[in-house]
Amino acid sequence: MKLAAGLYVVLIVAGAWSLIVWPQFLRRVMADSRARDANGKATKFLTVHVVLVTISMVLGLATAVIGIAGLLT
Repeated sequence: MKLAAGLYVVLIVAGAWSLIVWPQFLRRVMADSRARDANGKATKFLTVHVVLVTISMVLGLATAVIGIAGLLT
């Protein structure tokens, strides 16, 4: 399926957005006092957010790759 070039650019921008924004979010979560317990062990708060960020970044990368591939074909 071939889309208009502008739509592929939207996919690239959306993917780049995820790859730029989510790591910044994770840095803030990791600095949060709720991220670790008194012994320094990761809490559920941190674990859930790491999973969320990981999934979002994988989807963002896939979105960007689809956009780039679409522009190149």
